[in-house]
Amino acid sequence: MKFTPTSLLVTGGAGFIGSNFIHSFIANNPESSVTNLDCLTYAGNLKNLTALEGNPRYCFVKGDIGDAPLVAQLLADKKIDAVVHFAAESHVDRSITGPEIFVRTNVLGTQVLLEESRKHWQSGAVADFRYLQISTDEVYGSLGDTGYFTEETPLAANSPYSASKAGADLLVRAYHETFGMPTLNTRCSNNYGPYHFPEKLIPLLIHNIINKKPLPVYGDGLNVRDWLHVRDHAMAIETVLKKAAPGSVYNIGGNNEWKNIDIVNLVCDLLDQRLGRADGENRTLITFVKDRLGHDRRYAIDASRLQADLGWSPAYTFEQGIAETIDWYLANQEWVSEVTSGSYREYYNQQYGGGVA
Repeated sequence: MKFTPTSLLVTGGAGFIGSNFIHSFIANNPESSVTNLDCLTYAGNLKNLTALEGNPRYCFVKGDIGDAPLVAQLLADKKIDAVVHFAAESHVDRSITGPEIFVRTNVLGTQVLLEESRKHWQSGAVADFRYLQISTDEVYGSLGDTGYFTEETPLAANSPYSASKAGADLLVRAYHETFGMPTLNTRCSNNYGPYHFPEKLIPLLIHNIINKKPLPVYGDGLNVRDWLHVRDHAMAIETVLKKAAPGSVYNIGGNNEWKNIDIVNLVCDLLDQRLGRADGENRTLITFVKDRLGHDRRYAIDASRLQADLGWSPAYTFEQGIAETIDWYLANQEWVSEVTSGSYREYYNQQYGGGVA
């Protein structure tokens, strides 16, 4: 089965994964266009997409996925034949202190997007259509020392964030089962790479090491995560969008299980070399802090179905990817400075002002 999208609506495209996907998709598909709908919360940064400004195949719209009339207008006016839904509140710590916005955006916002997509699809405005929900392995809960999450693993979310993503996944399933809507769902492991907001582990480590600030590590640091380079993730999403049968669910993983403390030590050592510091100097910044509430012990994802069915496998080894990621952050300190200072939030007003470009 081959689906060839010509006009994509990407939600949350100014964020980390969404912006990397847009760059990748535009480069790989010269006959296709992308409309980026993003309400520009703190994690949305249009500077991630400056290279596409003026490109006739790229359009930015400032708006909320919960705004049904706006979503309906975009679907119709742009003749959208594929929705790729990244937009979400995604930081676990923030979901613990303020879960309401996670339910509003991740569940209710997704329902609005699904409903308007259903109407658009059923109207016959386009010859073929796909709706692709971007989710997370956190919906599966926590693993023991062995085993892997598969697409058949029951959903067992443990944080308000993952519960809101699981709720959205179930709505996507319901729209396929009830209406026959051609939906797809992917669940990925932890991403890393360029344009990652500095509140997340790897960019936070890099930033704090450069500035000789403490490196907070939750609990004993032995929590395990599977790591996926964001560019590998972008290619996997494109593969699922074009090749997967409607109703499919696919896990996307990097086959890179690492304990958190081992990640911290690796980044410390690589930056010792790059910053000309003594061996082990950066490790002295490690500070163990009280564990996060509901902190899942281990995630490990089995992405073999995606490789067997659709032929995708990750191109990056973790060692290669983390080295390139560190070098990207070192070479883009202006971007980091603007994000950490908050000045990046003025860029929209300077460049777009009116909401549509």
